[in-house]
Amino acid sequence: MRAGFSGELEQVRLQVEVTAVRVGEAIGRMRSVLATGDLGLAAQALAADDEIDAMVVSLTERTYDLIRREAPVASDLRFLVSALRMLEELERIGDLSLRVVKQAPEQPLLASQPDIFRTLVDMAALAEDLYRTALGAWSAQDLDAAHTLAVRNRSMDGHYADLLRHILELEGPGATHLAVAAVLTGRALERIADHAVIVGERLRYLLTGDPAYLASEIR
Repeated sequence: MRAGFSGELEQVRLQVEVTAVRVGEAIGRMRSVLATGDLGLAAQALAADDEIDAMVVSLTERTYDLIRREAPVASDLRFLVSALRMLEELERIGDLSLRVVKQAPEQPLLASQPDIFRTLVDMAALAEDLYRTALGAWSAQDLDAAHTLAVRNRSMDGHYADLLRHILELEGPGATHLAVAAVLTGRALERIADHAVIVGERLRYLLTGDPAYLASEIR
């Protein structure tokens, strides 16, 4: 392998991981905003998301340029395709985290309903845990860890079912407003977890070459 090309592949790998860490920080801010309704932290999250988007765009363009210039084959091409798909997932996860952050003005309303709020907080914790597992698997190229993500995500499905049940029990003049805020928040958290699973699928493609993992999408 050409030394220069090898170095560029390593730079792509490192920059994907840096971007993934930044998205992990965004998820941490999201959890704090959900728990506290801190509008100042929400504003910081908005600014940080713009930076993440710029990182994704820059690295995506760089990766496509590398494919065009070097015409890689076999494992090198598979890595670059996986990196591109990984960047897509990271951007989506960041956007979903921001969707939760934008509900910050509704936090006192959500917190006024203990069952709903507790479920959302639990969902946020699980979403972050699944994401960090996915990030760790990607960094360590750990196929076993990637495999566990889909199984562990079933707990998120249970939390979301609980959330919907609590929403259906709402009554009173403010019920509709609260229900909308809870559904928007809960759905975003559920999809963060789903995208964490897809990160694992992208890694499984990278390590096994099975195209079924590359084609995996959220239904």
